[in-house]
Amino acid sequence: MPNSIVINEHGGPEVMKWVEITLQNPGRGEVLINQTKVGLNFIDIYQRSGVYPLDLPSSIGMEGVGVVESIGEDVENVKVGDRVGYVMGTPGSYTESRIYPADRLIKLPDFLSDSQAAAVLLKGLTVSYLINRTFAVKKGQTVLLHAAAGGVGLLACQWLSRLGVEVIGTVSTDEKAERASAHGCHHTVNYSREDFSAKVDEITEGKGVPVVYDGVGADTFEGSLKCLAPFGVLASFGAASGAPPELKIADLAKKSLYVTRPGLGPHTATPQLTEEIATPLFDAIRNGISIPIYQKYSLKDAADAHQDLQSRKTTGSAILEI
Repeated sequence: MPNSIVINEHGGPEVMKWVEITLQNPGRGEVLINQTKVGLNFIDIYQRSGVYPLDLPSSIGMEGVGVVESIGEDVENVKVGDRVGYVMGTPGSYTESRIYPADRLIKLPDFLSDSQAAAVLLKGLTVSYLINRTFAVKKGQTVLLHAAAGGVGLLACQWLSRLGVEVIGTVSTDEKAERASAHGCHHTVNYSREDFSAKVDEITEGKGVPVVYDGVGADTFEGSLKCLAPFGVLASFGAASGAPPELKIADLAKKSLYVTRPGLGPHTATPQLTEEIATPLFDAIRNGISIPIYQKYSLKDAADAHQDLQSRKTTGSAILEI
């Protein structure tokens, strides 16, 4: 029988337990996936800690990759033996095998390995909707990207620079600054010792940027608003440092600013919506965007991975191996 990470209470990494589970046969519209790799994402920490409460006991995780082992009735989009991945849906990717809705699966292209897929699906689809939908960037623009050396950040730096967009990226260490620069970030700002809003003002000669992509939250939110040009957009898509402070709508009036809180869930709510952001992602990878994987952990040692991720010790993408 397969094993899974299960939590019986919300808390720190220590609440994750490696246990044997029993699975039923896939029902109508479902498949059984034997997983090979699991993506590690900050949303997993939110689920484990209770920021996003779960009905307990539960597994956690929103991204997995594997092979279809068996299918239920009325499944037509995949067949036994297909390599597939998925994001979002019901939490539970921290497992060796699972039942999953067939219509949410993404068939993996041959040029993408299982490890690459686990590292890129959730983060890459996030970048795809951010730069194509939330704020569709144009060649010649300058943007501010927080956590430029993270999993989302390194992908975004490459993609944006290839589109002719100038990237200002914030990082927490000199080592991360070097990695961000190597992946296309034009200006790195170490926010541990520099005021990033003052630096953006300097780089843009006081004009500000039309968009800030902010997955950090509390530590960067107010400074991000200062960085925006008139009619600019703050895309607050994550809260790695905690939830952003309450926003006073009147504060946006001076520069007629826009603030949005986009998420991957609505962008993958249907197969068509998923395809609309997956197609440009796969095209970008095919055209040369690399998928940096700097950390690999065994799934049963997921507690160590969580400790490193929440301590900001990781760079780029990290995956859990089965």
